Amino acid sequence: MQIISVAAVAENGVIGQGDSLPWHLPHESKRYRERVTDDVVALGRHTFELFDDVPGRDQVVLSRTERDWPQDTAHHASDVDDAVATADRLDGDVLYVLGGSAIYGLFLDVADRQLLSRVHGEYDGDAYYPDFDEDDWELVETTEYDGYALEDWRRRDD
Repeated sequence: MQIISVAAVAENGVIGQGDSLPWHLPHESKRYRERVTDDVVALGRHTFELFDDVPGRDQVVLSRTERDWPQDTAHHASDVDDAVATADRLDGDVLYVLGGSAIYGLFLDVADRQLLSRVHGEYDGDAYYPDFDEDDWELVETTEYDGYALEDWRRRDD
């Protein structure tokens, strides 16, 4: 199974402000949803609860406390290993990691790719994408869009 972190990240590392994004890029959000729509996604409980229309075919929700979710497609996981095993049981070929900050950090050591929408500009925020050692990663492609550039990072096999 391939594990891919997907995030929109401002030039100063911000990924969120409170319960929202500090920028308005509907075309980026649409592209993000289209990418993950048929796959399993992993996200933290707080991030999961922010969505009115949760992305992904199935959601693996990381939380310290097991709970029932109103969506039949939501599944609890207690940690990264449990999340990967759950995605595997759900026949996931890809597990997209959708945040928040702590969840991105937990998956950073096991992710195969990072698809980062680098939002042009710096924004005020209280949530940040984790720093990563670029020596461990290779930027294989950058595609410019209106307001952001999509970066495709792959883990080096050294």
